[in-house]
Amino acid sequence: MSSFRDLHDGPDAFVIPNPWDRGSAVMLHQMGFKALATTSAGMAFAHGRREGKPPRDLVLEHCREMVRATPLPVSADLENGFGHTPETAAATIFAAARTGLAGCSLEDHTGDRDNPIYEFSLAVERIAAAAEAARALPGDLVFTARCENFLWARPDLDDTIKRLQAYEAAGADVLYAPGLRDLGDIRTVCDSLSKPVNVIMGAPGVGLSVADLSAVGVRRISVGSGFVRRAYGAFIDAAREVLETGQFEQTGKAKSFAAIEALLPEQP
Repeated sequence: MSSFRDLHDGPDAFVIPNPWDRGSAVMLHQMGFKALATTSAGMAFAHGRREGKPPRDLVLEHCREMVRATPLPVSADLENGFGHTPETAAATIFAAARTGLAGCSLEDHTGDRDNPIYEFSLAVERIAAAAEAARALPGDLVFTARCENFLWARPDLDDTIKRLQAYEAAGADVLYAPGLRDLGDIRTVCDSLSKPVNVIMGAPGVGLSVADLSAVGVRRISVGSGFVRRAYGAFIDAAREVLETGQFEQTGKAKSFAAIEALLPEQP
């Protein structure tokens, strides 16, 4: 099996889907995906929580569960690293590596809605500290740096590129600006960087394909919380139909036992 880093070097983009529990991870492996990524929202929903500021220990245990679920490499969403300082960012990388992850990401979102993005110099210092920690590990950890501007009402492409270029220079292996929707903007970002670029797909109204994204230079595509929201959305619709109308039409659309169990290994 190719290493996780090798997957980023292909001529085309690869899709890294985001399971939220052991079962969804196993099914995605059986379908033929080559790597997996966690979703902080999916983890939160599966634990009956809203997204945002999960306990560090809960996230790390979830990472261990995802790593154990399949032989595929797993990259984890580590949010802002569970702290604001460069030292905390580095400590989080060391802790994440001990779970067996093949990769992880840190974002420049502060967790404060009134001041959502770290000041530029601090943001770069945090990424540099995390990248240095990743390089100091005995094994290989693919480190992704995220610029969150477009998710927090700051659709400034120039500032986003400036930050991603600085994160690249600071040692990040992969660059990621979630929220980009325009193919031209995505091309501009890819052309501005020399290291692999990740984008997220699945937002309503964005009809870009793997081929479209590969053609403009994207090397990795994730779906974030897209799959888990689709799954829970179908569950909510079916439950509400029963509660509100007494009908079971939505429940009757459920996948068959055979279709689901075909994606699960036989018990020993």
